[in-house]
Amino acid sequence: MDEMEEELKCPVCGSFFREPILLPCSHNICLACARNILVQTPDAESPQSSRASGSGLSDYDYLDLDKMSLYSEADSGYGSYGGFVSAPTTPCQKSPNGVRVFPPAVPQPPAQHHLLGHQGSLPPIPRNSCITCPQCHRSLNLDERGLRGFAKNRVLEGVVDRYQQSKAAALKCQLCEKSPKEATVMCEQCDVFYCDPCRLRCHPPRGPLAKHRLVPPAHGRVSRRTSPRKISTCTEHELENLSMYCVQCKMPVCYQCLEEGKHGTHEVKALGAMWKLHKGQLSQALNILSDRATEAKEFLVQLRNMVQHIQENGVEFEACLVAQCDALIDALNRRKAQLLTRVNKEHEHKLKVVRDQISHCTVKLRQTTGLMEYCVEVIKENDPSGFLQISDALIRRVHMTEGQWGKGTLTPRMTSDFDLTLDSGPLLQTIHQLDFVQMKVPAAPMLQLEECCTINNSATLSWKQPPLSTIAVDGYILELDDGNGGQYREVYVGTETICTVDGLHYNSTYMSRVKAFNTSGVGQYSKILAMQTSESKPYLSPLYRAYVSSLISSVRCFHHADGSLWWENLKVNLFICLCVCLLLVVAWFTFDPASAHPDIILSNDNLTVTCNSYDDRVVMGNSGFSRGVHYWEITVDRYDNHPDPAFGVARGDVLKDVMLGKDDRAWAMYVDNNRSWFMHNNSHTNRTDGGVSKGATVGVLLDFTRRVLIFLINDEQQGPVAFEGIEGLYYPAISLNRNVQVTYKQHRNNVIKQRYSSNVETTL
Repeated sequence: MDEMEEELKCPVCGSFFREPILLPCSHNICLACARNILVQTPDAESPQSSRASGSGLSDYDYLDLDKMSLYSEADSGYGSYGGFVSAPTTPCQKSPNGVRVFPPAVPQPPAQHHLLGHQGSLPPIPRNSCITCPQCHRSLNLDERGLRGFAKNRVLEGVVDRYQQSKAAALKCQLCEKSPKEATVMCEQCDVFYCDPCRLRCHPPRGPLAKHRLVPPAHGRVSRRTSPRKISTCTEHELENLSMYCVQCKMPVCYQCLEEGKHGTHEVKALGAMWKLHKGQLSQALNILSDRATEAKEFLVQLRNMVQHIQENGVEFEACLVAQCDALIDALNRRKAQLLTRVNKEHEHKLKVVRDQISHCTVKLRQTTGLMEYCVEVIKENDPSGFLQISDALIRRVHMTEGQWGKGTLTPRMTSDFDLTLDSGPLLQTIHQLDFVQMKVPAAPMLQLEECCTINNSATLSWKQPPLSTIAVDGYILELDDGNGGQYREVYVGTETICTVDGLHYNSTYMSRVKAFNTSGVGQYSKILAMQTSESKPYLSPLYRAYVSSLISSVRCFHHADGSLWWENLKVNLFICLCVCLLLVVAWFTFDPASAHPDIILSNDNLTVTCNSYDDRVVMGNSGFSRGVHYWEITVDRYDNHPDPAFGVARGDVLKDVMLGKDDRAWAMYVDNNRSWFMHNNSHTNRTDGGVSKGATVGVLLDFTRRVLIFLINDEQQGPVAFEGIEGLYYPAISLNRNVQVTYKQHRNNVIKQRYSSNVETTL
């Protein structure tokens, strides 16, 4: 009951209602608070007060009262007319719920008359006073009765009283001898409050006491209230009790109101009967609202579970992300170690080469220096003969040594630079492009049942991804069984979300399901949908059967020597005949109550239709056609006052409150008792003599092979071909009013009309 507390508080003072009064807008306010927010209006604007009194205000009166509303959109509060009650600078008070209240600034004289039955309790209401509802901001002027013109909300007052009692201190056990304990139950028959020990000791659940009804203490306290229900009195005739209910004004009235007041000519009903009726309506509305509240509670539980799952999944995903990034860092560290090893090898190689060259050059330089010093000492000798003995050999050695220091010897074999450049650009780009990708399989698709249908032996299925799914989908796989509970087989794989499967068996139930796939794999199947194909089967007109049979039988009658040309003509004629006549079926459907106008009345298993309105209303069949040749007949059961029913085909979104053919979504023939017209997009063409009456039969032939629509009345074609270029999805449709009743002839032995058959035969 804690949630109800806000309903029991005044929107002005924020406290529980005290002596609540009911405003015409159905909102409530404390009597004292209503007194505080009264505002005096100028005398020039008071004429409206004669009709804008508290109790007799209708919904339409608000249109005029809003012109005098004191509600200001600039400050979202209430204002007063400057100079009449207080100065423009009078500060406003603000209630706990944010409503701004302007109390009267000028002290009022002592009370001189009654106000709501309390003499001298409140000061009088100023002339031309105005009150504005603090919730819907609608304003109205008070009449000479003032606040007495508003009814007291005794129901709300009683609810507040019971609620406050239930919130009072806990009841004590009446049988405890010392320090009474808190009562846990109350016996309605014994009228005693018990605690648990006293209940077990003094009120055992056996014998005669077992039949006593035990209730919680709060409920027992309410049931113990002995104050009689107060009888409400009329606000206009205070001495009269409210005993009737005005249906037009939707308010209780007294007998004097019916005799003298404005309710004399209104429809009235007994107050008790309307009380029970409205209680029942409120109970029904509460049941529906209770279902919504239950759904809301379940939804809140689902959302709370989602919060927990999101938190758990967030922690798990964060740990997974950290682990993946750590793995990347480890891989980078390993690659770093590999690259450092390579750099170290290059470093050691360079050092080895340079050190070997240094060692080699050092040895040669030592040898060269030794040779040079020896030659210098030889040159110092003064013995010519001895010098000449060794000079040739020394000269050769010096030249040989000098040749060893030729090109390349004094050039470094290795550079000091490292010819290694780390190509980190692609890796940095990859790191910058590092992002989350969808690696989950798609969710199960949702079948769009409103777009799934069967037409003859074809089934059309439509599906879509769940609204909140963000997983990428590469395609879908549609599977059907064999129509006899067998294994599923794939009938479609692709990216489209709608598929029509042809060539199914008639009078069979196919189970269908669809699943989605992406690069991560294949998702779950959707819910299984049962598709029932039509019971009727394709057939050829008897005239066509005879014609084809004669052609086939004539094959045996010609001679091979001179019949080759006839054989070619025979094959051409046979092929044309079969192409034109194939799949000519009697349409099998019923009228669809779900898509029909509300004024349409269906009966006879949705095969018979009429209307409760004098205006034309549209009803369609529950099956649509998009290929083949289809024929159906409508019988006129009742035809009064020469109406204009219309027969034809329509798109799914045709207007339902106008004659069929008035918009661009229907193609129809409307007919009276003498003539007919074709109509599409409000264009009337091809007036033709011949109408309908009771017992007449109207035929509709929808031929997608020739892309034409033809109408028949009593087995005769009505006018020329009605419409050409027919293609797409069409539903059988009718528009009629209450003067017409028709029935769809649902049988399987219809034959194609002779005129249409003859026309096709002529073309052959």
